[in-house]
Amino acid sequence: MTPPRGRRRDRAGRGAAVVDFVLVLVVLVPVFLGILQVGLVLFVRNTLASAASEGARVAATADRGPADGEAVVRRQLAGVVSGRFARDVTVREASVGGAPGIVVTIRATVPALGLGGPGVSVEVSGHAVEEDP
Repeated sequence: MTPPRGRRRDRAGRGAAVVDFVLVLVVLVPVFLGILQVGLVLFVRNTLASAASEGARVAATADRGPADGEAVVRRQLAGVVSGRFARDVTVREASVGGAPGIVVTIRATVPALGLGGPGVSVEVSGHAVEEDP
């Protein structure tokens, strides 16, 4: 007596779900990690840009100087992302739109997924016109 035709097909398809899962996972994991990396780089870049702008505004006030702006940048970065992103901060006086001003530049490297390894170099700057005393 031969088994019904439907049972024969069930046995032949056993384990196909595992293979399908692995094949889909091989595609989805790199896509997910890539999206996560882009999100991390954009988050750090936006945080650096915000800190640079705030540092420039503080340094440009009448009763403060470039050292105060740099201290603000370092404090903000240490509180939000990590102090290691504040290693290369430069504050200098420059012309901003023809007026005397302050330019704060931050250069940092964002590691792959925050785990180390090769990273993405990011450079941002913030500008502010100096106040009249």
